[in-house]
Amino acid sequence: MFQHLLVPVDGSEIAARAMQVSIELARKLGASITGFIVEPPAPPPPPAQRPVRYLDTLEQHERRITEHARDVLAGFEARARAAGVPFQGRTACTGLVEEAIVETAQREGCDLIVMVTHGRHGWSELLHGSHTKGVLTRSRLPLLVLH
Repeated sequence: MFQHLLVPVDGSEIAARAMQVSIELARKLGASITGFIVEPPAPPPPPAQRPVRYLDTLEQHERRITEHARDVLAGFEARARAAGVPFQGRTACTGLVEEAIVETAQREGCDLIVMVTHGRHGWSELLHGSHTKGVLTRSRLPLLVLH
């Protein structure tokens, strides 16, 4: 059965469901979890902004995303370890979320991806997209989708 789960999370309430279910599943299967968070890259500088000021903005962005990823993954790890589930955390900083998820799953040797979906459709999906659908179309691994 499955031995290594990749669980992309973002710190949202809905992602907490993916954490909970994946920990329960991994515990029952004797599997390990790789928690994964993709942080957004820094925005490009405004045309009129001075380079020194933009470097400050970049440093603030880097500090903010590093702290966010660390906090989210630390909480996930604490829950997994409390349940006796081996855990490792990974991060990426990119706007290509789906590609990062698929590449990380392959690189880490995962055999199942567990994702949560917001259940968007219609205009909402058009405006916000669906990372879950993007992963589904790009990955050859099984994908467990939670709603």
